Amino acid sequence: MSSSGDTPGASSAYAPFGQAAFALLWTATLISNIGTWMHDVGAGWLMTTLDPSPAVVTLVQAATTLPVFCFALLAGALADRLDKRRMLLGINTLLLVVVSLLTILVWLEAMTPALLIAFTLVIGTGAAFMAPAWQAIVPQLVPPAQLKPAIALNSMGINISRAIGPAIAGALIANVGLAAPFALNAVSFLVILAALTLWRPAKTERPRPTGSLLSDMATGLRHVRHNPAMLATAVRAAAFFLFASAYWALLPLIARSAEGGGSMLYGALMALIGAGAVTGAVLLPRLQRVASSDATVRLGTAGTALALILMALAQMPAALLAAAFIGGMSWIAVLTSLNVSAQTALPNWIRARGLAVFLMVFFGSMALGSIFWGQVAAATTIATALFIAALGLGLAALLTRKLPVGQGEALDHSPASVWPEAPAHAADQSEDQPAMVLVEYRIRPEHRAEFQSRMKSVAKERLRNGATRWYIHQSVDEPLLWLETFHLRSWAEHLEHHGRVSVADMDLHQALRTLHLGPDAPVVRHYIGPR
Repeated sequence: MSSSGDTPGASSAYAPFGQAAFALLWTATLISNIGTWMHDVGAGWLMTTLDPSPAVVTLVQAATTLPVFCFALLAGALADRLDKRRMLLGINTLLLVVVSLLTILVWLEAMTPALLIAFTLVIGTGAAFMAPAWQAIVPQLVPPAQLKPAIALNSMGINISRAIGPAIAGALIANVGLAAPFALNAVSFLVILAALTLWRPAKTERPRPTGSLLSDMATGLRHVRHNPAMLATAVRAAAFFLFASAYWALLPLIARSAEGGGSMLYGALMALIGAGAVTGAVLLPRLQRVASSDATVRLGTAGTALALILMALAQMPAALLAAAFIGGMSWIAVLTSLNVSAQTALPNWIRARGLAVFLMVFFGSMALGSIFWGQVAAATTIATALFIAALGLGLAALLTRKLPVGQGEALDHSPASVWPEAPAHAADQSEDQPAMVLVEYRIRPEHRAEFQSRMKSVAKERLRNGATRWYIHQSVDEPLLWLETFHLRSWAEHLEHHGRVSVADMDLHQALRTLHLGPDAPVVRHYIGPR
């Protein structure tokens, strides 16, 4: 089954299902995620039977999320280099083997707390190497007009599975045994492997790598650092997930300490979070018609703080279930808005690495938060930890209010393709030698302040598109003459830089050139460093 992402389509909420490849992978991912949520519930509850200490139980959540923080950027660099479909097939095959072995050990009652955390780390590492590739293939499955609803539908699918998986897991643990959720999770890997085998994406020419994996990773970090829309998204994500992680990490203990609590209540709480998220995903398109992405994140943050407070106060299952539903609705509003903000902030050439940084922030905040809130709950009480998390969520939202989410939604990241072709290098020079570009501007004194202000935006463009260093100097002998220089790790990187400049980037350069004195464009000179 081939991708049909190049065909035009409507941008309605369910239009992406008209693309056969998207519908296939969405369905398979839904089934796979049901298995994943069953696994997570089983692992969380298994740890409460092995060691009920809050500090130990929250390590399961931390072990799930920490590998993504550690390996997502490397995974993103690999995904930008390799065939994403083959990469996903290989990782899912390995995870099938690992989860099957885990199932056998649980069935034999041979599991220990240390062994469970080790298995969780291995499975989390597999998820870390899959996540950037999964995120980056979405634009291959749908036309550009359907990208935003496709991202929302993916979030909805995750939360439909969250509503179904935990409920099934709770029933299986109570009626069949702790090994059952892990066994069905292993079966779900067969479904995703079958879908990836059927999917036949259109062949696209990948650029030849011009540097090492480490340099590719550095380029990804540098791009995010100098991409204002992506940087704002990352900061806002950290400010939310660090505190929202409290109820995810403490949920098994919340369920265990409630009146009449147990595995069934834990599964029901997880299911209600998923049901709330599905409800929120259905209502989200209507909300987005009247509210910006930034306003949606603020609203979801307030709802999450309310859910934390309700969980801290509630003792009866009914009140906890209501709090879980509110938490799910709020979670999907924030997560989807941040995900859309990240996707729309990134051009295609850096998409996997940029999304990897977003995933690092997401899972790193969740891992750090899980460990921290477990320690706080162990030192005080579960209710105190939840109250502190709600307060922190409000303070973090206040401190980051000047970094709006969704800045990239109005930007055109398509290649501008207007720069003249770079000159050919000499026979005794090679593409792997370092490069420097010099641009000469002539600026009147009355335009100096505006020129320097606009150059700040141009500097960010150079650095996020491949430059490693950037400088601006004014001539002492000719005060009207200004020299811009920027360095790249290789001449090949500079050639790629030409193709990376987007329509939005060219708008910055056109605004700058209106200040240049004279009818001709600024003079551009190219240099290659010694070997």
